Amino acid sequence: MKRKMVLAATGVLAMAAFAFGVSMVKTYEIERDVRMNVGDYTEAGGYRFTFRGVREVQGPNYVAARGLIDVTRNDRPVTQLHPEKRVYRVQQNPMTEAAINTRPTRDLYVSLGEQVEGNAWIIRVYYKPFVTWIWGGCVLMALGGGIAATDRRYRATQRRTELAPAAVGASA
Repeated sequence: MKRKMVLAATGVLAMAAFAFGVSMVKTYEIERDVRMNVGDYTEAGGYRFTFRGVREVQGPNYVAARGLIDVTRNDRPVTQLHPEKRVYRVQQNPMTEAAINTRPTRDLYVSLGEQVEGNAWIIRVYYKPFVTWIWGGCVLMALGGGIAATDRRYRATQRRTELAPAAVGASA
């Protein structure tokens, strides 16, 4: 009985966390596509994203343009994000690597678009509240499934179902 209550509570909690996360993200997410020169900023979700420039970096199998974005809130530093536009030596197609800063109540994403005239770039900024709650709900669902899979009653029911057709065949 105790195991059933744990499973039920886990399922309800998992579905609630998942539904809450999805509804918050879809209701309050903010996306900005902006053209930024060095020193320009944009705001999303109460955060200020200031573009500090781009420099070239060498990776193990790619060359990248790495951006530097300072993120502040209420004039206090939050983080620095480093989105990249990579060109791999083998395939020569540009790939975008978004920079992500995750916290329990929000995710900040920044990606580097194309370079436009001079030192200006197209920058995409996302503010997504409670994304981690979606993942947390999925983890709780998996945990509940794992607990249910270890329950002996389910294995006993499966064995009885497998034995029943064999018994019918023997009596015939």
